Amino acid sequence: MTKPPNKVIELAKIIDKDGGRAMLVGGCVRDELMGIEPKDWDLEIYGIEPARLLEILSDFGEVNAVGEAFTVYKIGQELDVSLPRRERKTGRGHRGFVVEGDKDMPFEEAAKRRDFTINAIMQDAVTGEIIDCFGGQADIKNKLLRVVSRETFAEDSLRVLRAAQFAARFEFEIEAETREICRAIDLTDLPKERIWGELEKLLLKSEKPSIGLRYFYDLGIANQLFPELVALVGVPQEPEWHPEGPVDTHTLMVVDEARKLIGDLEFAKQVTVMLGALCHDFGKPATTQFFDGRWRSHAHDEAGVEPTLSFLDKLGIFTLDGYDVRSQIVQLVRYHLTPGMFYKSKPGDGAFRRLARKVEPDLLYRVAKADSLGRNPEWLPKEKWFKAEAQEWFIERMRELNVEHEAPQPILMGRYLIELGLKPSPQFKTILDAVYEKQLDGQITNLDEAIDEAKKMF
Repeated sequence: MTKPPNKVIELAKIIDKDGGRAMLVGGCVRDELMGIEPKDWDLEIYGIEPARLLEILSDFGEVNAVGEAFTVYKIGQELDVSLPRRERKTGRGHRGFVVEGDKDMPFEEAAKRRDFTINAIMQDAVTGEIIDCFGGQADIKNKLLRVVSRETFAEDSLRVLRAAQFAARFEFEIEAETREICRAIDLTDLPKERIWGELEKLLLKSEKPSIGLRYFYDLGIANQLFPELVALVGVPQEPEWHPEGPVDTHTLMVVDEARKLIGDLEFAKQVTVMLGALCHDFGKPATTQFFDGRWRSHAHDEAGVEPTLSFLDKLGIFTLDGYDVRSQIVQLVRYHLTPGMFYKSKPGDGAFRRLARKVEPDLLYRVAKADSLGRNPEWLPKEKWFKAEAQEWFIERMRELNVEHEAPQPILMGRYLIELGLKPSPQFKTILDAVYEKQLDGQITNLDEAIDEAKKMF
C-alpha cells in the first residue's frame, strides 16, 4: 500500500490526540485497494468541532475553503479535508441540496451518501483499519459496480454518467439493479461542463473507452443526451470493408484504437483525436443507401460536420489550453477519408501542403489509422486484418514535406511589398495569395523567388 503524504499522517495524528478520528475516504482508498497510486487524498474528520478543525488546519499552511453549502478545506493541491455530512435533495440540478455537517455521525450513515460501494470504503489514516459498511472490497474483487443506496443514488443525476465512466476506467460490470436504477433517472438537468467532465475521464482515463460508451446506450445516456450516438445504431456497412458490422459497433472499435495512439500528445490534442474518432462517422446515418448491390455512404464525411457540431455543443467544447479543439475535430471528421484517398491517387506535394492548412496532419493520421484498424474484430483471422498501410504512407509523406503539424508559413509577407514601393491595398492579398499558392506547389522555395514572382504581378 502506498503511504499517504507526510502531512496527511501528521494531521491524522494530531486529530487522534485531540480525541477525533481522521478517515481516508473515497477514491484514494479505492485506488489503493486496486493497486493504483492515488493522486489526491480526502480526509473526513470525526469527533472534532469545526472551529477546532480549522485551527488545527491553519498550522499546516494556507487553507482554502471551497463550497458554499458546506465547507471543504483544501490543503495544497492534493489534500481535501471535511467533516462528515448528510445531504438532502431540495431542488432540481446538482446544486439543489441542503447539506449539514455532523462530527458525531456514524460511519455507516456517512458512507451511505456515496455513489458506489467501491467509493464508500474508509480507512483510518493512523491505524490503517478498513471500515467497509457496504461490501465495497468484495465488489472490487468481483469487478462489480453497485450503488450504495437506492434511495439516495438518484439524487445526483451525474452518477449515471459516473457509472459508465467508472465501468470504462476499471473495466467493471455494472450490477443489474444499478443499471435499472440508472435507466430511470432524468439526466436533462445536467450542465454541459459536468457532462463533459465525465466523458473526458471516460475517453482519456480508460484503456477501452468502448466499455463506457456501450453503457451510454444501455443506461439511456445516449437516448437522453446524445441523439447523434443513437442515430448510429444498426446503420449497415459493406461487410467486405467493415466485417465488424454496423456503424455503432465500428465506432466503438475505432475509439478503442484511437485511445492507443494518443499517449505522446498533449491534453488538448488527446481530446481532439478521441472526439474526432467518436464523431468520424456521424454523417453515415443520413447518407447510407443500398444500391448497385452494396451499402454505400457517399459524402458521409462532409455530412458528418453538422451532427458533430451539435454533439460538441452539448459538451461546450471550443478551445482547450489555447488550442482550437472544436475546429480541429470538425476538420478531422470532414477529412478522415483523405489519407486513404491520397494513397490511391498519389497527388502532388501541393495537395499535402494545402491539406495541412485545413487540419493538423498528425492528428488526421491518428484518426484515419484508428478508423482503419477499427475494422478488425477479434474473430477475423489476423491475416485479413487491415494494416493501415495508407495512413502510414500518408504521414511519412507529410513528414518528408515537413508539414506533419502545420502548413508552411508564407515566405512573402506584406512588408516586403511595401519595401518594393507598393501601398497597402486590396491588391496585397491577391499578390500574397497567388505567391503562396506557388509556394505550396513547390514552385517558390525562397524569398528571392517570391519577390520576383510578386514583381511580375504588379
